[in-house]
Amino acid sequence: MKDSTRESLSYFGLYAKLLRVKKEIKPQAISFGNDKQQYFSYYEPQNLTSNKVIVWVHGGGWNAGTPKTFDFVGQCVAKHGYRFLSLGYRLSPKNKFPCQIEDVCNGYKAAIAFLQQKGIDSSKVIVSGPSAGAHLTSILCYGDHIQETYGVDRSPVTGFIGVGGPYRFSEKDSLSVRLLLNQLFAKGYDRVQGEPCALISKSEIPMLLIQSKHDGLISYSCAEEFYKKAQELGIPCELYSVVDRKNTHSWYTAGMFLETRETNQGLDKFFTWIEKL
Repeated sequence: MKDSTRESLSYFGLYAKLLRVKKEIKPQAISFGNDKQQYFSYYEPQNLTSNKVIVWVHGGGWNAGTPKTFDFVGQCVAKHGYRFLSLGYRLSPKNKFPCQIEDVCNGYKAAIAFLQQKGIDSSKVIVSGPSAGAHLTSILCYGDHIQETYGVDRSPVTGFIGVGGPYRFSEKDSLSVRLLLNQLFAKGYDRVQGEPCALISKSEIPMLLIQSKHDGLISYSCAEEFYKKAQELGIPCELYSVVDRKNTHSWYTAGMFLETRETNQGLDKFFTWIEKL
């Protein structure tokens, strides 16, 4: 069976799992702009076990999803003892790039300010995102030009985890990805200005890329090329290949947060890598 077909057939199982998620923590929603999509959700764990904070940006093809949609991720991470902030952004096709990275940068700055106002240590921030969120957060962490443009201070960031990200654009991308990119970028826009592989600059922020060879949507070579670029720039980086049976795009980028560390090696890698930083 083709991986793209397996991806399509995986949605029923994901939705069935979502219906059983226990919402033990009520997140706090904080706006950082006038648009209803410009907000972040903050999760304070019931049992805080780490001084590291995770700032996360959702996926959804740049055209779908909100922090509320991915509440199950916040529930999972907070259950593991981490403070968690889930950033929202304006969606395509109504809003064209660079609206999305502008919102992620401003949301990140608002999140850091929020933590500081609450007296929470913001010196050990892990930035992460899946799929479209991996695309955006990789630019946030490693795109010097973007950081300068939007006044981003990346000094609090001590690690980056990208899961299933489209880090380079190619004519060989799947039809689904090409259609999504056509929605994201205005006609005639120079897409190099939004391509992580082209924007990546030298950095000391360690990088973990989690990618599946059976994604069904995003080519494994996307992560390989970004990993190679990072190596050339001397960025500490690791490329982890998903070994779980549930290795299609939606399952390992978001669905792993519906699993446990005991049953999902990708999720265990996510937390183990953070713990070792």
